Amino acid sequence: MTAEAREAGPDQEPAADGERPLDIALLTYKGNPFCGGQGVYVRHLSRELARLGHRVEVIGSQPYPVLDEGFPGLTLTELPSLDLYRQPDPFRTPKRNEYRDWIDALEVGTMWTGGFPEPLTFSLRARRHLRARRGEFDVVHDNQTLGYGLLGDIGAPLVTTVHHPITVDRQLELDAAGTWQRRYSVRRWYAFTRMQKRVARRLPSVLTVSGSSRQEIVDHLGVRDDRVHVVHIGADTDLFAPNPAVPEVPGRIVTTSSADVPLKGLVFLVEALAKVRTEHPAAHLVVVGKRPQEGPVAQAIERYGLAGAVDFVKGISDAELVDLIRSAQVACVPSLYEGFSLPAAEAMATGTPLLATTGGAIPEVAGPDGETCLAVPPGDAGALAAGLVRLLGDAELRVRLGRAGRERVLRNFTWARAAEGTVAHYREAIARSAGPHRPAAGHSRPAAPTNGRSAAPASVAGVSSESRATC
Repeated sequence: MTAEAREAGPDQEPAADGERPLDIALLTYKGNPFCGGQGVYVRHLSRELARLGHRVEVIGSQPYPVLDEGFPGLTLTELPSLDLYRQPDPFRTPKRNEYRDWIDALEVGTMWTGGFPEPLTFSLRARRHLRARRGEFDVVHDNQTLGYGLLGDIGAPLVTTVHHPITVDRQLELDAAGTWQRRYSVRRWYAFTRMQKRVARRLPSVLTVSGSSRQEIVDHLGVRDDRVHVVHIGADTDLFAPNPAVPEVPGRIVTTSSADVPLKGLVFLVEALAKVRTEHPAAHLVVVGKRPQEGPVAQAIERYGLAGAVDFVKGISDAELVDLIRSAQVACVPSLYEGFSLPAAEAMATGTPLLATTGGAIPEVAGPDGETCLAVPPGDAGALAAGLVRLLGDAELRVRLGRAGRERVLRNFTWARAAEGTVAHYREAIARSAGPHRPAAGHSRPAAPTNGRSAAPASVAGVSSESRATC
């Protein structure tokens, strides 16, 4: 046992690495795991950090994080915003009695002028919250907020995860914009990326999920390369696992697309499906995500007469999602760019054969073409169609790729590994903050609420749990 673990005292068990367990504040301005990858990251990382013996308090805004139960050291604090993008009334104008302070006024004003306020306003609320609780946390871990409020003294060393620079999303949407009005709208919406660039350059420690994202952060955000560290994330390999009892549905192709944006490349997969059905009439696509009512994907479905061959599912449970992937003959990731691609790792973990593009970090996850997946260039509907035809027509290839894909995930991409690597960077940040002449903090934390949820301070209270967003 190390000196640090001995100093923890007889009543405090050391963490899995033999050191003193840490008190961690994990921040996320959008944390619902059913709304995108950031929520999935928070859910699984927080669970594995708690499993390692650390105390983790997730501090999040709407849509609130969903955390796994049964871990005494894992709690949720709801830090409410005005929830301006909630369903069924997105871009709403709040009533007068909803305003609590100047941050609320800033949030509404930014929305009214076409911008996206949440990274900035969440960071300001988080700074106020953390300063009021100075001394309670060993480290603050920000999940890609990159807001001005997190600069300066927030009461503990800061570590930030950047999954990939949002400037990539911005450029892809600009490239797809057909009119100057649309380009202006995109630039205004993504104005917060200027703030994120400025904040990122001042951060002492940035974690990211792939080597591809690491290079993008250096190139797009201007962060010094010695400050950016890769900690691969992965799949929940207990949940996402093969199950021969789930019947395979002939012709079923599954993909995940949480939003109808160019980056996801869904329109190319729809076009590919039209080509595939000329050879495999039973081929059909199930999209995990919300059905678009207009835009390129909706237009492509109508143009190719695929209304009966493309289904969208949303709000399904984890068990339903896993069984859906297991039932597919092919899982597909058609994205133009991904910072990591959780859908690829999760599909591979179930033993479902994967067809994926080579956009961004996807090859780091999916592995070599023909060995653990089939790989095609991004934005190429013809190549997607050829890959789908090949997999749907070759059962032996599907079995071989499925087995090799799961083995690759088990070796390289698990949440347990991600948590261990993240804790190592927490301890480095704490040591840097302490300096050569000061010991690392060794405070004791007040007991966590028995119901697993703490209330926001009075200064930011006022939005009931009944007003939570649903994506």
